[in-house]
Amino acid sequence: MIKIAKKVINIVNNNQKSVRIILLLLLIASFSVVKSSGKESNIQAMIISHKYNVYYGGTVTSTAYNSLPNQTDDTPWITAMGTRCREGVVASNFLPLGTKVMIEGFGERVFVVEDRMHTRFSDRIDVWFRGYNDAMKYGKRDIDFYIVKS
Repeated sequence: MIKIAKKVINIVNNNQKSVRIILLLLLIASFSVVKSSGKESNIQAMIISHKYNVYYGGTVTSTAYNSLPNQTDDTPWITAMGTRCREGVVASNFLPLGTKVMIEGFGERVFVVEDRMHTRFSDRIDVWFRGYNDAMKYGKRDIDFYIVKS
C-alpha cells in the first residue's frame, strides 16, 4: 500500500491534471455510497463540498508521542524540520515533510508532517500530544487519513 501511495503522490506532484480529476471522481463516487448509507464522516462531507482537494487517502496504524526524552532523540522539542513541537504536528516516514494530513476523528483539523519516526516504523503516522495522558489515551489504532491541500 505504501508503494502505491508514493506512486500516487508522485503522479499528483507532477501536475497531471487528468489523473487528479480521475482520482477525485473515484473518491467522490466511493463517498457517495457511504453518504447514501447514512454513515458519512465530517472529512468525507468536506471532500464532497470541495473545501479541500484530496490527493490520497488510506488506512495506516497511528500512535501518539510527546516531547519526553524517552520518546524522542536528543532534541525532544525540535522536529525533523527544525520547528518546535506543537499541536498539529505529526511524524511519518512514508510522507514527505510538509505534507498536510487530515485524520478521521479529529474533525476539520489539518496536521502537518514535520517530524520523523524511528526507521523501523515505515508505515505509521505518529500524532504529537502536549500531555502524556492524552497520548496514552489515544494509544495505537488504525486510522483513515487524507492528504489534502487547502
